[in-house]
Amino acid sequence: MTVRLRLTALFGGLFALTGAVLLAVNYELVKRNLPVSDVLLAPLPGFPTQPVPGSPLGPFPGARVFIDGRPAEEVITELPGRLRDDALDSLLRQSLIALAALGVASVGLGWVVAGRVLRPIGDITAAARRLSERNLHERIAMEGPADELKELADTFDGMLGRLDAAFDSQRRFVANASHQLRTPLAIMRAEVDVTMADPDATPAQLRAMGATVGEAVQRSERLIDALLVLARGERGVPGAERADLAGAAELALAQVAAEAERLGLRVQSTLGPAPVRGDGALLEQLAANLVDNAVRYNRPGGWAHLTTGRVGGRSFLRVANSGPLVRAEDVDALFEPFRRLAGDRAGGPRGTGLGLSIARAVATAHGGEVTARPYAEGGMEVTVELPWADA
Repeated sequence: MTVRLRLTALFGGLFALTGAVLLAVNYELVKRNLPVSDVLLAPLPGFPTQPVPGSPLGPFPGARVFIDGRPAEEVITELPGRLRDDALDSLLRQSLIALAALGVASVGLGWVVAGRVLRPIGDITAAARRLSERNLHERIAMEGPADELKELADTFDGMLGRLDAAFDSQRRFVANASHQLRTPLAIMRAEVDVTMADPDATPAQLRAMGATVGEAVQRSERLIDALLVLARGERGVPGAERADLAGAAELALAQVAAEAERLGLRVQSTLGPAPVRGDGALLEQLAANLVDNAVRYNRPGGWAHLTTGRVGGRSFLRVANSGPLVRAEDVDALFEPFRRLAGDRAGGPRGTGLGLSIARAVATAHGGEVTARPYAEGGMEVTVELPWADA
């Protein structure tokens, strides 16, 4: 049975049930309040209750009148009850006929109303059937009152928007990843082809070719490792253990200490307890990416500041640094894979362009969020907030 048919049957059944209850109540009320017997049995004023001489009831006192072979007084006594029963029977019969007629009409009306109510669902179903990767931009855009069906259609439109954005992001990600992986492979192939084509290649040239190929291999390995971490973060956290963002930040600082000293950066840290539950390796990668970005995208003689702690019911890691000027409208784009500041090519020697994407994926997998705020004088502040884990 279709939903429309089930709704029609439900409407008809409810009408029949309520009509039957109403009919029973009405019948009982009429039966209790019908004063036929009391009226007919009451003696009429001035009418003799006993036969009198010369009356039409008989030629002599005490004469009896028969109707259909039965004494008239018995017939007259039973007459009020018969009239009452006939009236009730007539009421019941006519009510049942009216209920049956209205029941048939209610079924037809229910069929029409169910079709009208379910029409928006049909539109949603038709839109879902038309969907493919190429037309995720289509929307139902239902008009009408803000009822449950419009809410369903708007929710479906919102889902389509998220799917469209996800597919678009996936396409960009695949294209960028392919391009970034193709570049070092092309470098290696060119170096090998050029060197091997020279029959008089010297050991110095071979060593130079090996160094170039080795650097391209390392670049590919960094990119592949970053892609694996990003994919792992987007899959979620299958198992959770106790961890501390302060420890992850301290480890990240130790890893970039030499680079920060080479660039003359002033690095400060205020690491308060920030316990969370999650994947310790992913959280360490999150902190390492943010701290590495703060050092890598800085200016010589600049500064970087790390803070961990608790605010409300959430643990936080905040990384602030000086650096190039970042426009506010470019901040969201920095969290997309392989997206960097204008004029800074992703996949270059300064990084893979996946640091903030990995940070956002890891934070989302742990039920948290990442926000960024640029400074007017240059540089940026990135804050990660995750649910607090009690000791």
